[in-house]
Amino acid sequence: MSAGSGLPSLHGGHLDDPQLNAALNTLELTVRRKLDGVLQGAHLGLIPGPGSEPGEARLYQPGDDIRRMEWSVTARTTQPHVRQMIADRELETWFVMDASASLDFGCGEHSKRDLAVAAAAAIVHLTSGGGNRHGAIAVTGDSITRIPARSGRADARNLLKALATTHRSSPGVRGDLNAGLEALRRPQRRRGLAVVISDFLGPIDWARSLRAIGAHHDLLGIEILDPLDIALPPVGPVTLADAESGEIVEIDVTEQVRMDFAAAAQQHRTQVQSAFRGSAGSVMTLQTDRDWIADTVRFVGQRRRAAGVR
Repeated sequence: MSAGSGLPSLHGGHLDDPQLNAALNTLELTVRRKLDGVLQGAHLGLIPGPGSEPGEARLYQPGDDIRRMEWSVTARTTQPHVRQMIADRELETWFVMDASASLDFGCGEHSKRDLAVAAAAAIVHLTSGGGNRHGAIAVTGDSITRIPARSGRADARNLLKALATTHRSSPGVRGDLNAGLEALRRPQRRRGLAVVISDFLGPIDWARSLRAIGAHHDLLGIEILDPLDIALPPVGPVTLADAESGEIVEIDVTEQVRMDFAAAAQQHRTQVQSAFRGSAGSVMTLQTDRDWIADTVRFVGQRRRAAGVR
């Protein structure tokens, strides 16, 4: 399987674009064929986490949310226990997609936007059925698009179309992920799954809003990256342009510059992951040069094993 297997180009200009419809058909077929059977059982969900109905108590394991400590059982057994929760019968999933200009970048055949829509399609498939609903908020920096939460295959397809055709912000306008998170917070929605899709480049000025969402929803971040977001190639003198601000910089990519860039990129990613952990969430990283289906399956498997789900 190649790194970009099943990832079509989604460069459609409008909702009725035949090429966009064909690309979404290909994407849906890939997701269903590759991911069917990843999750089995009744309402286990993509992220095994708290629901609304109390279940059995079990021994505390490192990484468990201390807010779910079962103190009565802990006192009786003298060993720390946490209360497991049974998931709601109907799940409401909300996507917050950072559709800023940096998402249109890609050094290979596909852009980060292609991968972001593919990730949303995978989550829709893994959380569909049983009357589950999906809604979305797409933010570009100068506009916010809201797609109401609805159930059904046709509405899921329309949601993916809307995400794929959300146009980038005007030149010189930076993305505003915090505005998208605040749009999800207000008005307050029923407890469900909140999925934040972004490359998370730029200042982490959204941590407070993320914590508020994590206190009310199960939280998943999907980090969409390109190889050039992580490391620079040894190309020597080069001219770089910021996709959002339009700023142009000329730089000589020496070995020291490459080392400094890689270290700064790793530090930023660590801060992003820390922000999600501090909000009781987790991060799934997908890259345009990797097999995104395999990475999704691996992430789901790790989450289920960590939660003790067999």
